[in-house]
Amino acid sequence: MAGDNVKQFTDANFQEEVLTSSEPVLVDFWAEWCGPCRMLAPTIDDLASEYKGRVKVGKVDTDANRNTAMKFQISAIPTIMLFKNGQAVKKFVGLTPKKDFKAAIDAALT
Repeated sequence: MAGDNVKQFTDANFQEEVLTSSEPVLVDFWAEWCGPCRMLAPTIDDLASEYKGRVKVGKVDTDANRNTAMKFQISAIPTIMLFKNGQAVKKFVGLTPKKDFKAAIDAALT
């Protein structure tokens, strides 16, 4: 479901991979059964490739990782959150244009 540059985040590794990351992290909260999530997947893959080495990009399967989804109050998917220094700095709900993600990521990198 995800490209080579897209990491899999879980309840077990979310703290280490996302919250204590030294680089910004884009997290896609999704589920296998979610049509819009699958439609967004190529955009997430593109962003992971484009920002490789500067931004960590990964996915959280909300069905398999309910604790993390609940902690961040994910009530609709796809929800994409951008974290910087362990804090959520931007949240997108639903299908979002790639340019909006890029604007948020570029701002987080400055």
